[in-house]
Amino acid sequence: MKPKPKYHFLPFTLIILLILCYLLLHPSRVAIAASASSTVYEQRLIHSPDGIGKFYMGREIAKVMGHTGALWLERPSREAEEQPSKVVNALNLKPNYVVADIGAGTGYMSFRIAPLLTKGKVLAVDIQPEMLDIIEFLNKENNITNVEPILATLTNPNLPSESVNLALMVDAYHEFENPREVMQGIFRALKPGGKVALVEYRGENPFIMIKRLHKMSQRQAQKEMQAVGLVWRETKNLLPQQHLMVFEKPQAQ
Repeated sequence: MKPKPKYHFLPFTLIILLILCYLLLHPSRVAIAASASSTVYEQRLIHSPDGIGKFYMGREIAKVMGHTGALWLERPSREAEEQPSKVVNALNLKPNYVVADIGAGTGYMSFRIAPLLTKGKVLAVDIQPEMLDIIEFLNKENNITNVEPILATLTNPNLPSESVNLALMVDAYHEFENPREVMQGIFRALKPGGKVALVEYRGENPFIMIKRLHKMSQRQAQKEMQAVGLVWRETKNLLPQQHLMVFEKPQAQ
């Protein structure tokens, strides 16, 4: 009688190590579509610790800075570091404009824009109720009547159709969990000829000391805005570390 074959099983820990090595060497093999019917997003098991593992048009989406980072938004050094007053001046706002401050946070930009809109208003849009509570408090504290907090969702900015002259996003877009859906909502909310002003740290410059996922290149931004129908008009090179990119919703045909 022949002896029974002997089977050798790899230790469990070794199997796990082999699987991890495979994933590290072949990250594209483990990219899965966000849904069976959509190829807009992909989820990867191996990704940056600063991101959520969700990729859009080749870019990993960054983790959101929560309401606990409110003091960072209001830091005294922000004007010297980012010069947001130059952004406000470059927007060419008219008194009757409706401006949507998307990802408004504490309202840092909203409250700097509001005084210029003597016949208009700012729609301060955020997904975090805690941030909107701060804006509401500052409204009452400073007797401001033309900054309107709006609670958005992860997929919808909750803005009325064709109601907005300008949508402003300052260091926020790269954190949108569903950028395609949010930008489609913004596109619908823009009046024909309305503009999007996108401010992001320059992804092309490795010497800007901001985490990689919290920066964007012009090429990437243009690609993502074009995907929802926006047309790039100009990039204003007036900030020390950020792009100020301007896109437009085409006039109705």
